Amino acid sequence: MAIDPAVKKNWVEIQKKFDVPVNAIGVKIKPNDEKTLKVWKEEGIDSFMKK
Repeated sequence: MAIDPAVKKNWVEIQKKFDVPVNAIGVKIKPNDEKTLKVWKEEGIDSFMKK
């Protein structure tokens, strides 16, 4: 399931500001939210996490 490129771009920019997984609006993703975490990893958003 691909997400809209504009959403992905925005999500990447938001994720760069955080050192924990966040959703596309900047809210921390709960560890038990497997669906969001799966998309987060599949879309490669995890690689933009602040180190």
